[in-house]
Parts: sequence; C-alpha cells; structure tokens
Amino acid sequence: MFSVKLFGKNLGTAKKDIEINLNEDTYSVSSVHQVVKATLANRRQGNASTKTRSMVSGGGAKPFKQKGTGRARQGSSRSPLMPGGGTAFGPSPRSFAQKVNKKMMLTAIETILIDKIQTGNLLVTEGFELTGKTKEVAALLNEKGCNNSYIVSMNDDIVLRAGRNLSGVKTSAVKGFSVYEAVKFEKLVITEDALNTLTKRLVK
Repeated sequence: MFSVKLFGKNLGTAKKDIEINLNEDTYSVSSVHQVVKATLANRRQGNASTKTRSMVSGGGAKPFKQKGTGRARQGSSRSPLMPGGGTAFGPSPRSFAQKVNKKMMLTAIETILIDKIQTGNLLVTEGFELTGKTKEVAALLNEKGCNNSYIVSMNDDIVLRAGRNLSGVKTSAVKGFSVYEAVKFEKLVITEDALNTLTKRLVK
C-alpha cells in the first residue's frame, strides 16, 4: 500500500492523501524492459523489400553464348550474379511485432507506478478545467515544474487535444496507457478517476 497526495483541479493545492493498493513484491524491472522492447518493435514498419530473380523483368534469352567468351557461363541476365539481376536472400516485408502476455503487462504497469511514487514523480489531480488552448496547458505545466510529463486522463478530449502539440508532453486516455511513454517522460500526471481505473486492472 502506498500513499500519495491528491491535488485539486489543474494540479492545485494538495487536498488529502490517498491510498494506492500496489504490491511492492511484484516490482520487476525486467518486465518493464520487455514491454518497452515490444512496444518499440511493434512500431517498426518492416517495409524493407528487394526483388528476387523471379520478380525482375527480362532475362528470357541467354545473355551470351556458352563457350568462347572466356567468361563464366550464364543462363539469364536476371541472375543475382549479373548487374541488374535479382537479389539473393534479400529482405522482404515482415512484421517485427512481439507479443506480451497480460500478466507481464500488468506487472510492468504496477512497477512503473511504484517507481513514480518512490521518486516523487507521480502527480494525482482531481481533474482538469481547461479551454483546450495549448498555451494554457504549457503555462500550467511550466508553473508546476512538469515540462516533461505524461498526462493520463479518462477520456478528456480537451486535455488530449491541448497537450498533444507540446514537445515535452504526451497525453493519453487511460485505456491506452503506455509503459514506454511512462518510462520516457519524467513526470506521470494522472487524474484520480483514471488512476482508479488503472489500479483496478492490477487486481489479481
């Protein structure tokens, strides 16, 4: 069980301490590492492609006679040995996707939350009252010293839209919570209802 301060709207004055039910025994850096690796692998496009000799046009006629030229015999100008020929064992479009099982993902999320709490980088707020202007979010985060933040809310379109153009900020709905983004950014700013939703997923 961990205790963190609950801030008012827009990270205002701290109102009270709230308890977060997390099990420190499940702390696993290796799980976080594996999930981050899988996230980055899943973002790879895998579009590298070359043509084999069967895909290259031409090559129907024997390029030169079998004997008398002093050169090695060739049966097709599309051979990998010939200029303009196909590629032998070249890359073709593929998927780099890695699967992460549910237990490892939940362990990684719990580990991230514990780490943010222990380092003082988890900020829980009652919510945001914003007009949707990017400069408004920038001023708020600058005032609170949260210029490098991952902001998670339930599904607040205003928050998600207002923060997405800031270079040091990433916004996300709680259903799309990313372990990679939580590792990448120093601060984790999360609304109270989003935190409750996230911790409910961790119940074994």
